Amino acid sequence: MLLEVGLPLSLAFIMFSLGFGLTFADFGRVLTMPRAVLTGVVLQVAAIPAVAYLLLQVMSLPPALAFGVMILSFCPGGVTSNILTKLGGGSVALSITLTAVVSLLSVLTVPFLVGWAGKTFLKETAPEIDVMSIGLAMFAITAVPVLLGLLGRRFSGAKADAAERMISRAAMVLFVLIVAAAIATNWALIVENITVLGPVLIALNVVLLILGVAVARLLGLSGAEGICISVEMGVQNATLGITVAGLVAQVAGIPEYALPSALYGITMYLVTIPGLFVLRALFSKG
Repeated sequence: MLLEVGLPLSLAFIMFSLGFGLTFADFGRVLTMPRAVLTGVVLQVAAIPAVAYLLLQVMSLPPALAFGVMILSFCPGGVTSNILTKLGGGSVALSITLTAVVSLLSVLTVPFLVGWAGKTFLKETAPEIDVMSIGLAMFAITAVPVLLGLLGRRFSGAKADAAERMISRAAMVLFVLIVAAAIATNWALIVENITVLGPVLIALNVVLLILGVAVARLLGLSGAEGICISVEMGVQNATLGITVAGLVAQVAGIPEYALPSALYGITMYLVTIPGLFVLRALFSKG
């Protein structure tokens, strides 16, 4: 019961923290840097699931875990992507805009993609997936908190920056607690599947980091924009993945479908942070 209530509330607060870090100008940036924003959005919404699907054709996983990897791939960038973009010398302004746009867009894309993935990977064992119900739940715990945070920032005045720091720290603590709870709940499954699931998640992360910066440079975007898009692709909202898995499974606690998101919540930092320094050295010029 605690997890059933606490998980969506925690995600809602994390999304509120995301919204509180935004301004209306961040959405207006879509018009000032349309090529970079469009590239980032298309890669996140279409390329990440495509890469995950292709990897799962090559690297075999049990159906439930494969479905969980696909759920993870449908999620937008994580709440820490802006920090990592700054660390890697990427365009923070673009990162903020992409996180905002794709997070709101995911309310529409994730439910339908989850419905498709359930039929594709679980086949006859797939639970009944109510796309409309998932969409409404996601709207309530993601889009609404983002909009409330955005409005809260707008009317906070001079206290906005100080409040944002406190809210961001609290959101990070909640993120760590959610990932830890998911891993603890599924510890036996992790031990049993780590040798097959770990390589898939690491390979996914590496491919996404390289693909993001490579496509950006191929399209003539700057090195800073390429680093940003790379980070946005490699860092997923693992909390949302865990929550969506719970919405699909409709069981008490954290289901097996959530295991890839929970584990990726750790491995994405172990892969992305050192990867950033390599990418920065190779592609940050220009």
